[in-house]
Amino acid sequence: MLVQKLGVKPTVYDNVTLTGTTLGAYTHIMSYSVFSGAVVGDYSFFAGYNQVYYANIGKFCSVASFVRINTTNHPTYTRIAQHHFTYRSELFGFGEDDAEFFAQRKENAVTVGNDVWIGHNAVIMPGVIIGNGAVIGTGAVVTKDVEPYSVVAGVPAKKMKMRFPDNLIVKIERLKWWDWDHQTLKERLPDFRDMGEFVRKYL
Repeated sequence: MLVQKLGVKPTVYDNVTLTGTTLGAYTHIMSYSVFSGAVVGDYSFFAGYNQVYYANIGKFCSVASFVRINTTNHPTYTRIAQHHFTYRSELFGFGEDDAEFFAQRKENAVTVGNDVWIGHNAVIMPGVIIGNGAVIGTGAVVTKDVEPYSVVAGVPAKKMKMRFPDNLIVKIERLKWWDWDHQTLKERLPDFRDMGEFVRKYL
């Protein structure tokens, strides 16, 4: 349950670290989260204990707690040692960090579309693209792109079903309701609560 009214200025709780990150209007980031190199679209919500690195997050996304986005891939096949002393070398007094290693992570940014729901404890691997309106199940490990309006779950994540039929998905994608301004969203709120009415009026 939200404990304070949201506004144009992002709402960020205690113990949140933001590095090179941009937050949109009405965004809500709960405690003990770490964001680095991320862009978060308007109205998106993170429930806390999240780790988000080099990711572009769309508008109206709902991200449950303990979700990790763009986790580090250790150099399993390219180096004798997998341990992070080989790239986080400064921590151990071994000299400079491996800038090239971290550049690769940035190049493999994650893209999350609009109105995506990511369930508790899910992991989104580097380079993945998640389409608009998708649902990522609790505990899922997403290793491949997720098509718009699909529901995926499991380890590794696999498609379970689609939220809507294809013809409706095409219409929603064309409408792009997530780009409506704040006043329009407010005026049309009753229609968002009645799917039949929304489809009749706008699709």
